[in-house]
Amino acid sequence: MRVSIIAVGKIKQAGLRATLDDYLGRIKRYATFEEIELKDGNDAEVAARFVKAIPARARTIALEIDGKSYSSRGFSELLARAEMESVGTLAFLIGGAYGLPKPVSSAATVRLSLSAMTLPHRLARVVLAEQLYRGFTILRNEPYDH
Repeated sequence: MRVSIIAVGKIKQAGLRATLDDYLGRIKRYATFEEIELKDGNDAEVAARFVKAIPARARTIALEIDGKSYSSRGFSELLARAEMESVGTLAFLIGGAYGLPKPVSSAATVRLSLSAMTLPHRLARVVLAEQLYRGFTILRNEPYDH
């Protein structure tokens, strides 16, 4: 399975970038991984960029504050279902400062909330990467999740 994080904006802060890169490296032990950073713009421009960046036949998961919340174990089950159903690409979509354009969010297979609190989109990407890594370790009964 391929995991894609498609996000508006770049992470320029060295500490956040280093933390994100650490988790992304860990995820690569379990799945092919790609990170796609999109340029910000108006809703129509950003929506078009998402449509172009999302791989064909990908299962899309939009990160939204009002999306469904999962425990770490519940999230790992979402990953397990994708693996069992032979999903080619699991694409996580993260909007910019104003969130995802409505058409992108509405078209997503799943709307996921990382927290009821509003997170900066750069921090949301790091939290998502950590939860992806945690989810894969849960599935393989590895000691990271304690």
